[in-house]
Amino acid sequence: MEKVKERIIEHLAVLKLKGDLKSPILCLYGPPGVGKTSLGKSVAEALNRKYIRVSLGGLHDEAEIRGHRRTYIGAIPGRIIQNIQKAGSSNPVFVLDEIDKVGNDFRGDPASALLEVLDPEQNSTFHDNYLSIDYDLSKVMFIATANNLNTIPQPLLDRMELINVGGYISDEKIEIAYRHLVPKQLENHGIKKRAFSISKPALLKIIEDYTRESGVRELDKKIAKVIRKIARKIAGNEDYPKVLKPSDVKEYLGIEEYSKDRYQGNDYAGVVTGLAWTAVGGEILFVESSLSRGKGSKLTITGNLGDVMKESAMLAMEYIHANADLLNIDPDIFENWNTHVHVPEGAIPKDGPSAGITMVTSLASAYTQRKVRSNLAMTGEITLRGKVLPVGGIREKILAAKRAGITDIILCKENEKDILEIKPEYVAGLNFHYVEDVKQVLDLALLEEKVKNPKNFTIA
Repeated sequence: MEKVKERIIEHLAVLKLKGDLKSPILCLYGPPGVGKTSLGKSVAEALNRKYIRVSLGGLHDEAEIRGHRRTYIGAIPGRIIQNIQKAGSSNPVFVLDEIDKVGNDFRGDPASALLEVLDPEQNSTFHDNYLSIDYDLSKVMFIATANNLNTIPQPLLDRMELINVGGYISDEKIEIAYRHLVPKQLENHGIKKRAFSISKPALLKIIEDYTRESGVRELDKKIAKVIRKIARKIAGNEDYPKVLKPSDVKEYLGIEEYSKDRYQGNDYAGVVTGLAWTAVGGEILFVESSLSRGKGSKLTITGNLGDVMKESAMLAMEYIHANADLLNIDPDIFENWNTHVHVPEGAIPKDGPSAGITMVTSLASAYTQRKVRSNLAMTGEITLRGKVLPVGGIREKILAAKRAGITDIILCKENEKDILEIKPEYVAGLNFHYVEDVKQVLDLALLEEKVKNPKNFTIA
């Protein structure tokens, strides 16, 4: 949230000095439930401006933006002009919600129509087909929200200032729930604040055992469920706890829905912990490699992986083949043992290049039967020659690592700048190891110690 606050304060400062300024066009992007839309409303209140919100999810018709020509029966202005008319102000805060979910069909491309709306050099003469005259939108502060930037056309992205609104750590969720969500739900259910409260340890239990998200939307639903049951008891004159404790949570929410992602130890060769980014935040994933006697040269890849992730596994395998001498691997092993790489939770599709170093470490551990350093996770793309490349979603991946009890993380050297931008409390207790090539990864990750009951690769 700091970047958004800083940008708004800068805007106010320039407005104070100059007296007149074209409003910025911002795009807040991040996982669902982190408060992007609510932030737009808060900005409007802080600036003392009118607030307008338009949902663009599923929008297919260009006329929704530009309006219809008056020659058509039932013609109306576009949503931009309609909402400015409703607000009765020419400088509102205008939230364009879910801009990444705009579609297109034979009726035109709304994303292309938005190019004029969101271009500070053009929107002073925005043309609505219904009005047939130019309208000045330069005083309107447009705030777009999105979950995934990959689906937004590049020309549209270029016209907006991108601000990442990331997920929250557990401590932040507890404070958000304690200060905002619980009081809101108590008011919604007609219960006085002094009549009932949820303790912070109970909130932590709800967060860890009943939700799995970067934001707080699911947490809000769970709190509402608890308070509904309390409201029923109050209405029926039944006894109820004035303060909900962790031991009471199960009675109101049932059995735990999620088991916390935990590091699973280093007892097995070929099992390495990786870090992944998803639309709902960061997660840890495990890459498992196993060898079986066979004709060799056969690589099996399972776990519902996409093409890019499969290519990472093939690159990792080729690197191990090409650098067998460095790892003291007998080349004959490749001819007599088949290799299987698996990423658990096969029902969930997975893709992306960031598991490259995880896969090469997993294969190296399987072929050498050496243990992987304990409490270690890693993320990074690899090339055929063994160079490690930077990846995205670092902040979300760091939060996932902390939740899982990871203490050491291997990252590309170029990702160091991303770590420096993260607040110190997010990275407290984590040790970062920055690398530039796969050899450094293997030196850090693999111990000299062999696993218990190592495989015997000798061929009789």
